Amino acid sequence: MSVPLRPIMSALTRHKAGVLLIALQVALTLAIVANAIFVISQRIAYISRPSGVDESNIVIVDNRWVETLTFEQAQAKTAADLAMLRQLPAVADAYADYSFPVAGPWADVWGISLNVGQKSPTSFSEPYYTDEHALVTYGIRLLAGRNFRADEVASGSQLEQPKSGPIIITQDLAKKLFPEGSSLGKTIYIGGVGHDIIGIISDMEVPSVGTRSFAYRSVLSPIRLADLGGDQYIVRAKPGQAEYLRKNLAAALYQISRMRVIDAVGGVQSFQALRSKAYSRDRGLVVLLSAASIILLLATAGGIIGITVYWIDERRQQIGLRRALGAKRLEILAHILTENFCIVFMGICVGSLLAFAVNVALMHYLEMTSLPASYIALGSAQLLIVGQCAALTQARRAARMSPMEATRASSLVNPYNLIVEERRG
Repeated sequence: MSVPLRPIMSALTRHKAGVLLIALQVALTLAIVANAIFVISQRIAYISRPSGVDESNIVIVDNRWVETLTFEQAQAKTAADLAMLRQLPAVADAYADYSFPVAGPWADVWGISLNVGQKSPTSFSEPYYTDEHALVTYGIRLLAGRNFRADEVASGSQLEQPKSGPIIITQDLAKKLFPEGSSLGKTIYIGGVGHDIIGIISDMEVPSVGTRSFAYRSVLSPIRLADLGGDQYIVRAKPGQAEYLRKNLAAALYQISRMRVIDAVGGVQSFQALRSKAYSRDRGLVVLLSAASIILLLATAGGIIGITVYWIDERRQQIGLRRALGAKRLEILAHILTENFCIVFMGICVGSLLAFAVNVALMHYLEMTSLPASYIALGSAQLLIVGQCAALTQARRAARMSPMEATRASSLVNPYNLIVEERRG
């Protein structure tokens, strides 16, 4: 069986308006869908990236003091809280910090240099103010070196921090700073102050949810934090005890002191719940773009169905006459599907160029990366499948058309004129 391409192209040229309309609709759909799929895939990868900590067993307490405290009083009250928390049977360990991975309320940003007076930092990072309990609390692996000793941890707050001391960094930051060798024991400079690297830990996300370029370049600084207004208590539960702690930690802390505020709804939350909230906008964008892509594909399919129905009805007697002259059902089916393929293919050619143009605009305004050609190919394949499926039902209806339809229409249509039109095609 051969498909008569010349009659098909001739028929398309006689319906320029319909062909142009459907081709432009396909082009616009491809431009939007290809970029939407690219954004969706990036967002899903972004949402799914691991935090590096024991998420399922970590509970965060947002503790706020209501009384006016001195720095020493805040230190003493925070130390008493942590001592009590560590003694609870369901608690593996705990410490206080100003923030926590991925969904932290805010974060400091440090520029890290390898030399004093370096004009631009070698890398940016975000710090955690930790003590000797932090590694166990987060469930982080120590890859090289050692943990902080208790005597190395200095008291501090967001306003009062020691200017020197040892630090622990993540593996990703170590590779960025010293790609050719080990960073253990090396000195780096933060704000012109030297810090010795005593440990390398497995990758751990920084506090800011929107950080991408240095998402795993965290620094652990030995500061026993106790702010005057209160801190975040990061508590790691023993396996299976996280939900029990979430419900009972506030009551346990109020037994130590009632001069505090722990919100009844959001004051004690699981790490997983906070992470889910942090990525809620990204998930919403994924849902929105997915829905928009599906609607566009359905609208394109509807346009193809509509134009196919119109053309079949317009050529009803011609199809019946072809069947009467011996054309097989498969030939009629192939004719209509090939005609549809040509229209969609023309739209794909224009849409591919338009998709790259849209991506250039997104790169300029939204700081996106360039669109890989594979996403154009994926979008094109989807449109070809949608186009063929949309036309298939009507093509099968036309193929099943009885040759008697031409006989019944003979009193209204001159068969000689139909034969001449077919030969012209």
